[in-house]
Amino acid sequence: MNITLKLYASLANCLPAEARKNEAVIEIDANASVRDVLNAHNVPFEKCHLILINGVFSPPSSAQQARLNDGDALAVWPPVAGG
Repeated sequence: MNITLKLYASLANCLPAEARKNEAVIEIDANASVRDVLNAHNVPFEKCHLILINGVFSPPSSAQQARLNDGDALAVWPPVAGG
C-alpha cells in the first residue's frame, strides 16, 4: 500500500531522492506501524517531536502501535525553536 511521507526541517534529509516539497509517496507493508516507516527511512526517532497522521496528532509514545492505512499522510517534525 502507499502513503505520503512528509518530513520537515532537519528530518527532510531522510526522504527518498524523488521527494518534492518535503514529501514522497512511498510503498509500505500493510501492517506497518509509524515506527516501522520511520525506521525504514532512517529517521532518528529521538528527533521526532510532532507526528501527525492525516493531520491528527499521534503521540510519539504510540508510534509502535499506530498503524497506517492505504492513502494516509504521515507528517513528522523535529523540535523547533523560534524567537
